[in-house]
Amino acid sequence: MKATELRELSAAELNKKLAELKQELFNLRFQHAVNQLENPGRIEAVKRDIARVKTVLRANELNH
Repeated sequence: MKATELRELSAAELNKKLAELKQELFNLRFQHAVNQLENPGRIEAVKRDIARVKTVLRANELNH
C-alpha cells in the first residue's frame, strides 16, 4: 500500500487498517514459527505497511 493511498483515508479507516496489518503480521509470524510460511518477504512488507500507517496517523495528529 502506498502512502498517497493512506493519506486519503480517515483516521478511523487508518486505525482499522493498522489492526488488520497487525493481525496479518501475527499470523505470518505464527506460520514462520511452524515452518509453513511460503513467502518470508511478506513479513517485511507488512512491517513497512504498519510503519506507513503509523506515520500517516502521526502526521494527521500533528496537522490538527
